[in-house]
Amino acid sequence: MGGAPGFDLTAAARTAFRTLQEFLLPLACAACERLLDEGEPGIVCGRCWARLAPLPAPRCARCGHPSTRVPCRWCELLPPYVRAVRSVCWVHRGSGQAIVHALKYHGWHDVARGMAERMARLDWPPDVIAERAAVVPVPLAAARERERGYNQSACLAQGLAARWELPVWTRALARTRHTATQTQLTPEQRLVNVSGAFEVPRESHGALRRSHVVLVDDVVTTAATLNACAAALHAAGARLISYVTFGRAPSLGDR
Repeated sequence: MGGAPGFDLTAAARTAFRTLQEFLLPLACAACERLLDEGEPGIVCGRCWARLAPLPAPRCARCGHPSTRVPCRWCELLPPYVRAVRSVCWVHRGSGQAIVHALKYHGWHDVARGMAERMARLDWPPDVIAERAAVVPVPLAAARERERGYNQSACLAQGLAARWELPVWTRALARTRHTATQTQLTPEQRLVNVSGAFEVPRESHGALRRSHVVLVDDVVTTAATLNACAAALHAAGARLISYVTFGRAPSLGDR
């Protein structure tokens, strides 16, 4: 039996099943799968939140990466129109990766609320706080979003925007083509994979002109995806772009 064009029955059924589970079954932590304590808010347990591994100090004032070098090696990955980058935790240790995977791969989109709450508390340079006009989620390819049922970056952006009292510009960026997952690619392959993969629809150019927007994603590794998004936003008129992610992967040479 056919459905409406573009309607993914499988994704809708999966979302409905998750919702039914939440109402009918004792909730387990979406990250570690232990039963949640009675009265515990959200679907990630307090132990998993406590086991996050924050990026250690000292950190670069611009990119937020642990660094004592001047200039910072991680900053060298960023184009000049990227003002600042912040992340909550490492994903190679602690509970960060399990929390990200619960959101990204296991269908627990409600995890984004707790993640966004922690992203909203990150420290920023005063000019970023004063100037940021909107948050922009990194878009998924249409086929991948239909398969997953949602865009995890958009879920994070919605939660973050509510706490920052900013709009979410979900149509400021579009993916022009499907790209392979970045997970197993080298830094050079990541750059090639996402080069030219994003564009700004013409109707969004006016809002972007001279603005400072904050790009939102779940994890940053080499910043290849975020840089490709920022290049499209800057070409469409954005003056500055900052990045915020929940997780960050280590770079070569990190302590």
